Amino acid sequence: MTTIPPAPLDPGQLALSLAPFGESRMLPRDAYLSPEVLEWERRHLFDDWMCVGRSSDVPNGGLRAESLGEYGVLITRDNDGVLRAFENACRHRGHELLPCGGSAESPRAIVCPYHAWSYRHDGSLIGAPHFKDLDTAGFSLKPVRVHEWHGWVFVDGSGKAQDFADHIGTLENVVAPYDAESLVTCETHQYEVEANWKVIVENYQECYHCSMIHPELCRVSPPTSGENIEERTGDWVGGWMDLRAGAETMSLDGRSGGVAMARLDQHELSTVMYVAVLPNLLISLHPDYVMTHLLVPVTPQKTRITCSWAFPKDVSSREGFSPAYAVDFWDLTNRQDWAACESVQRGMAAPHFEAGPLAPDEDGVYQFVTSIARAYQGR
Repeated sequence: MTTIPPAPLDPGQLALSLAPFGESRMLPRDAYLSPEVLEWERRHLFDDWMCVGRSSDVPNGGLRAESLGEYGVLITRDNDGVLRAFENACRHRGHELLPCGGSAESPRAIVCPYHAWSYRHDGSLIGAPHFKDLDTAGFSLKPVRVHEWHGWVFVDGSGKAQDFADHIGTLENVVAPYDAESLVTCETHQYEVEANWKVIVENYQECYHCSMIHPELCRVSPPTSGENIEERTGDWVGGWMDLRAGAETMSLDGRSGGVAMARLDQHELSTVMYVAVLPNLLISLHPDYVMTHLLVPVTPQKTRITCSWAFPKDVSSREGFSPAYAVDFWDLTNRQDWAACESVQRGMAAPHFEAGPLAPDEDGVYQFVTSIARAYQGR
């Protein structure tokens, strides 16, 4: 079993985060400010199963490159639809085969832009210019574990993560009725937020703040409604909130511009489920659409967030359909959240800031904080 070193944090302060709910504190200040802590997270949290996007981002014959922190991963799909992932480094001199964040269609071969070494979609080397007797079998791309789950793509940069089924655990039962793998992404926004990635997840896990900064949200969903899921397995936390009577979904007027998903039960049709799949995927399951936030830490004080909205295929292809009813609502709400998160980040930089207690309504934050705190201890 691999031993994980503890994070560079004061053990006494960290222990306060693991006290029983009602007595515990937030994570230590350095967890949000220290470059050394972020480096530890990249090696031991973001090098485990990490979401890198939607399956639709990599069509047949397509390529996509994403950053895993200090290096990148190249995701390929051959013409038969088989998805693979490799370290984004040519076996010649290490040049990236595709810039991180980039995508391309290359149905025949992957060609390094530096010296034109070329590879098949299975990673095997086809050829290298001007080499006459090169043993191509010895220079295949280095594989990375990859898994598709309900239309999301996950990679395991370490190669040592637990089975993906154990990583997801009982979340499978929560997400399955929404048939997310069949949904079509209709719009995507990218945000650069001047806040630590954990501040953003903590904000997502509670609505204690909603009555103060989200008047539009409170009109369609009572901020004190719902429950967090206590009985669960896997690396995730989450819970649901009610829609107000007469509201069909989360939109500015509570009305849906789409159609409710076919396999949802009455509870799912009248609630929104908010799930954080550790470390970097937030899934918001609505009766008629699914919103995803994908988080990539840039620095301890900055996070890149890709937010996308996906709808049933028959809805998205309908003449005159617009996702604006969902996008406009959440873009406004997102920006309200980002402003609050950035203020939290600035406040925590105060020289004498100390982590405070959690409110009774912040049990979802407690679930997240204790998960991270146990990871910091090397458990």
